[in-house]
Amino acid sequence: MTASFSQRALRHPSFLVGGALTMLLLLAAALSLVWTPWPVFDVNMPGKLASPSAAHWLGTDPFGRDVASLLLVGARNSILVGVIAVGIGMTIGTLLGLIAAACKGWVEELIMRLSDFTFAFPAILSAIMMTAVFGAGIVNSIIAIGIFNIPTFARVTRASANAIWSREFILAARACGKGPVRITLEHVLPNILSVLVVQGTIQFALAILAEAALSYLGLGTQPPQPSWGRMLSEAQSLLFQAPLLAVFPGVAIVLAVLGLNLMGDGLRDVLDPRLARKR
Repeated sequence: MTASFSQRALRHPSFLVGGALTMLLLLAAALSLVWTPWPVFDVNMPGKLASPSAAHWLGTDPFGRDVASLLLVGARNSILVGVIAVGIGMTIGTLLGLIAAACKGWVEELIMRLSDFTFAFPAILSAIMMTAVFGAGIVNSIIAIGIFNIPTFARVTRASANAIWSREFILAARACGKGPVRITLEHVLPNILSVLVVQGTIQFALAILAEAALSYLGLGTQPPQPSWGRMLSEAQSLLFQAPLLAVFPGVAIVLAVLGLNLMGDGLRDVLDPRLARKR
């Protein structure tokens, strides 16, 4: 099975391109933990807005900080927000979706209506409301994005689990005396893991995009911590004087989101048994 998965993955161009871009993002974040070309918190006003050179590969920002170093550390912060926010949404959303599929009736209806209600408050709007109460910061951004992910995972989990609950082997498990909890853990959850993994990669990309948008508005990662969105915000007033300051973080966001979306699309095709048989 592993060999078959590897063969299908190596033949899928979207998975290969997306995996390469995602690996590049992870390597950039990992590299920033041990090394950056220049210290990211050192301000050098005499060297501000320097053009790309051998010393500063991508130039410097309005405070004289090395842009390449800011991008590396910004990747780490984006991954941090994405992992925690998607983790919150996947854990709570999957649990609610499994409960809805197993219990049916008013429990399922209540969970789905709560999901509909949560959808009425996008991540950015939720972050704005939380900022008004608790103040701006990366923690509030993570919570807002995580809450927004909960109904998405709840809906996907419930739909996938309902399809499994109608299968014949579930009836056989019931006939053997297994209860809803045991059936969910032993039969339903393992059969929908591939769907959750694919959805997780897609939501990861959306979380990075949402974090960049919130930081652009000043509601996400706060100074002096680097953020791709805040780099865009700082560069907008210098668009004609130093246009590359907006290009580099913009390209980083595009490549990160594109890579995760392509990998998610490839995973969906590779992990789907029906699509696998067609290939």
